[in-house]
Amino acid sequence: MAPVRNLPGALAMLSVALTAPPAAAASGGIEIFPQVGPLVVLIALFTLLIWPANQLLWRPLLRVFDERKERIAGTRVRAEKQASEAEDVFSAYRSAVERGRLGADAVRTQLLEEARREQSSVTAAARRAAESEVAAAREAVGVALDKARADLEGAARELGREAAAQVLGRPLS
Repeated sequence: MAPVRNLPGALAMLSVALTAPPAAAASGGIEIFPQVGPLVVLIALFTLLIWPANQLLWRPLLRVFDERKERIAGTRVRAEKQASEAEDVFSAYRSAVERGRLGADAVRTQLLEEARREQSSVTAAARRAAESEVAAAREAVGVALDKARADLEGAARELGREAAAQVLGRPLS
């Protein structure tokens, strides 16, 4: 409201300044002290016009400015609130992403451990199967070797008898 109090004085100075050049031009010189009659009439008219101008123009205009200032302040408060809510949502999003990442890491680690255990069990089963096949093959080779030895031993005896019979020239009994 301070600008409204200074406004009448400024308007009075403006009206005096606007009326001075025509007065100076009319008389052919510059008057330092204006005529009192017209000055009093101008001041009275100015004073009479201040109240309606204040009521019809300045107060509504200042009210509009105040309302605009309040709306701007309210909008700023809402914007700050929304920014705070957005930051909260973003923080929740970041924490959810972090929890998801940690959960995925845990699942991945668990799956890797299960795969390693399964690989170990499959490898151990294959190793046992291979070892049993090798043992069976060794046993079969051992049996075949014993049979071959027995067959060779019998054949060697038979050959020995035949060789002895030819050397002696008679059959051996």
